Amino acid sequence: ADGLAKYPYVRESRRIQAVFTVLEEHVGREQRAQVSGTSGTDLQAATFADAVGVGSYAIDLHPSTGGDNYIDFATLPFQIPLGALIPQRVENLLAACKNIGVTHVTGGCYRLHPVEWGIGEAAGCTVVRCLQQRTTPRAIRDTPALLTELQRDLERQGVEIAWRGAPA
Repeated sequence: ADGLAKYPYVRESRRIQAVFTVLEEHVGREQRAQVSGTSGTDLQAATFADAVGVGSYAIDLHPSTGGDNYIDFATLPFQIPLGALIPQRVENLLAACKNIGVTHVTGGCYRLHPVEWGIGEAAGCTVVRCLQQRTTPRAIRDTPALLTELQRDLERQGVEIAWRGAPA
């Protein structure tokens, strides 16, 4: 009745030390232009062989200790790599949503609900595949045939794992 949320919204969370960490140079428009030497229409975010979803949102960071009230970096439509969901030192565990292998900066574009939902869907499908194959998430990522099967499962369910064209 008073408009106060019953639960707090957590913009950021602790993140795992993942097998792979998404960096700004993987998704940031300006950084990708520097890496690729182009800034034209063919500019793309990094592609990941272990992609399990896609996302598209600018990196937006809110109040910082440096006094900046809003920091915004343009990104390119990006992929979600399975390696960012797998912890370095723990087996049979997958991260999902905001706690995946991203930096503080790249977390600014991977933390949005549609991307989180895609991450959660990928984690769920990976768990099912692990149970069916009696294997671990790391083994799926490291075994090309198992990774391809997982990616095909996701695509059959309508999950995009690669951008087929720039979003509108």
